[in-house]
Amino acid sequence: MEPNHTKSSDCYAADISSIREAQIRIKPFAQQTPVLTSDTLDSIAGRKLYFKCECFQKGGAFKFRGACNAIFSLDDDQATKGVVTHSSGNHAAALSLAAKLRGIPAYIVIPKDAPKCKVANVKRYGGQVFFSEPSMQSRVDTANKVLQDTGAVLIPSSNDGRIISGQGTISLEFLEQASYIDTLIVPISGGGMISGVALAAKAINPAIRILAAEPMGANDAFQSKSNGRITKLSEVNTIADGLRAFLGDLTWPIVRDLVDDVIVVDDKEIIQAMKLCYEILKIAVEPSGAIGLAAVLSDGFQKNPVYSECNHIGIVLSGGNVDLGVLWNSFDK
Repeated sequence: MEPNHTKSSDCYAADISSIREAQIRIKPFAQQTPVLTSDTLDSIAGRKLYFKCECFQKGGAFKFRGACNAIFSLDDDQATKGVVTHSSGNHAAALSLAAKLRGIPAYIVIPKDAPKCKVANVKRYGGQVFFSEPSMQSRVDTANKVLQDTGAVLIPSSNDGRIISGQGTISLEFLEQASYIDTLIVPISGGGMISGVALAAKAINPAIRILAAEPMGANDAFQSKSNGRITKLSEVNTIADGLRAFLGDLTWPIVRDLVDDVIVVDDKEIIQAMKLCYEILKIAVEPSGAIGLAAVLSDGFQKNPVYSECNHIGIVLSGGNVDLGVLWNSFDK
């Protein structure tokens, strides 16, 4: 039996037990994603890096884990009327796919500026799309109207215990595949993934370091950690469209207590990390997915003596749903 090393764990929306239950629940549906290494990237980083390729997950992102756990946690009466969410794309596609697997409707609110490839994924998996304005308030208002019209069950993209538990299965796999990891670097947005990853990883190895990677133009988690309370931004501006959400009342306490630090990088660093993933790892990674590599290569990490003992670093490549239209168009010129 694993000891409980978390603070105030009875107040958290998930724990190691619910994460292990989620692993059993989603096993028939979710992929066990591979871990890649690269001597070249190790040399560039000056550390041993291990890349958990959630870009190979069903739906192209880690979000399928949480969505699948949430969908298959519903009782039959709840499931009959379907599910609804608002998302910039990856959770939307994941929920659509999980709902399709269970044979129930999925009503998906997507901001008008979401990448076309992510909207296409939702439609491909049978989700019914409702467009909102890009603002979070518009997304919420549109989702509430759909809820009233359909009577469906709301499945948030991150601030939900079922979602947190599902995302925590990443840690269970990762630390089996590379048990010597001493540090995990995870993208942060609404906090669902890093909350689950931190809860599971700290239960398995209380000494492990959990670092969040966040874009400069959406650094609410960094500010929240600095201020000791949830801090929301009046606007966000980053190429990492999947990292524009804010922490919620369920994810914040876990991030506050179990995430050791937040590393902030700018969009240029994210783009460079994407380029390295393409050229060296030979895989397509979206901006949100590449930010962990950007963080470990950043001056903020490389020149900080606090991280000198981070020698075996696990990086979650969280998604691969990048719109390649600009790239393909450039070949036609």
